[in-house]
Amino acid sequence: MKLLIVSTAPVIYKDKIQFAYSPYVKELVVLEKFADEFIFCCPVWRNEKGLLITKIPFTVKKHFKLIDFNLGSFSSFFKAFFFSFYNLAVLFKAMKNANHIHLRCPGNIGLLACLVQVLFPKKIKTAKYAGNWDPQSKQPFSYKLQKWILNNTFLTRNMTVLIYGEWKNQSKNIKPFFTATYSDSEKEIISKTSLNSTIEFIFVGSLVLGKSPIYAIKLVQKLIEKKYNVILNLYGEGPERKNLENYIQINNLEKDIVLHGNKNQEVLKKAYQKSHFVILPSKSEGWPKAIAEGMFWGCVPVASKVSCVPFMLDYGSRGLLLEMNLEKDINMIKEMISDEKIYFTKSRLAIQWSQNYTVDLFEAEIKKLLS
Repeated sequence: MKLLIVSTAPVIYKDKIQFAYSPYVKELVVLEKFADEFIFCCPVWRNEKGLLITKIPFTVKKHFKLIDFNLGSFSSFFKAFFFSFYNLAVLFKAMKNANHIHLRCPGNIGLLACLVQVLFPKKIKTAKYAGNWDPQSKQPFSYKLQKWILNNTFLTRNMTVLIYGEWKNQSKNIKPFFTATYSDSEKEIISKTSLNSTIEFIFVGSLVLGKSPIYAIKLVQKLIEKKYNVILNLYGEGPERKNLENYIQINNLEKDIVLHGNKNQEVLKKAYQKSHFVILPSKSEGWPKAIAEGMFWGCVPVASKVSCVPFMLDYGSRGLLLEMNLEKDINMIKEMISDEKIYFTKSRLAIQWSQNYTVDLFEAEIKKLLS
């Protein structure tokens, strides 16, 4: 089987060796197991631009290279207009060469791919929609258009669309799915330290406005002001780092709030294991890996009510759903800290739920889709 991967996610070449975003590479490794020939159709970057990357551990001989573009300015709109026609031609050629077409959405490339796949109604296709599928959420028009095309069984045929969460009134194309980080063999008994000792919060994600790392910092700052013995460790990089550093310095929080930058999976695993809470006050998510990973190691999730997060937290029974109101959210956290029984119950439920979604199950489900 010739498996084509169409994605906005770039491939970075270093001395002719292929690299890509680390979590993405993990999924590619699984997909590659079930393909006789693996084909890329995606942009190429000259450097990682702050992205946490990993070497792709297999050879991809055929790569249909797309031009990366954005619509950030008026001038870029005209460039994007012409680049789109080039990309459409490349996408058509790539899809014509494949037996199975796999789309990665949403994104600019994802939108073009959604349009081109309509021309191949007989080919077997899958799509992973990594964004927020919630029909009621506020999203860019291009995202809504991608969702509409994928959900439309007249335009999109022979396709299974993998989405996060369960939503009403979806077509037969749509299949609720998940993402996994850890294997069955990594499961172990988790013992969290008492909340009477130092209470550790962890934030894992890009330091961008959409992830709201400043809100996580302000939550912990408020707890510190109320004399709670808490610390916050943030893992990730992004354009907001300088602003966060300044805020931490101005408010004399250097001892209690630490920016660690990008770290590998083993470092993150140990950080989750010793943390009590994993916090993500994000404005938009697909399947927030940081929340699922933290729950796997017994962290009680503290997250905003976006996408499938309420489903992941069982609407509050295995975590705290943020109101994004500082005073209300602080009171919720204080209430849990004051009652260890509630904390350990939620921690246990978080482990039980998250440890269902392992790499082993992910691989088995992918095999069903591609075989």
